Amino acid sequence: MLYRQAVRLLRQVNADEQRVILTFDRAGGELIYRLRLRSPRGVIYLRFRPHTPEKPASILLNLLQTERLQFQERFRVVEGDQIRQRPLP
Repeated sequence: MLYRQAVRLLRQVNADEQRVILTFDRAGGELIYRLRLRSPRGVIYLRFRPHTPEKPASILLNLLQTERLQFQERFRVVEGDQIRQRPLP
């Protein structure tokens, strides 16, 4: 059921606007890479369980202040101190 909702949401976001998606759900990568759904403008996958609501916000603020990082047309995985990125298909 959640999987279908994720597919519907991804299609809706892509149809409406080209947005960068922020998610804690790993299904986004599967939908984009394995099922070849149309890619959003970008994806930031936070691969951790936050202890407070402020933690993801502070990580995002730090990401936005880092000049060398691209957000558009990238699938970015944030896990602890590490940030990985790969091009979207």
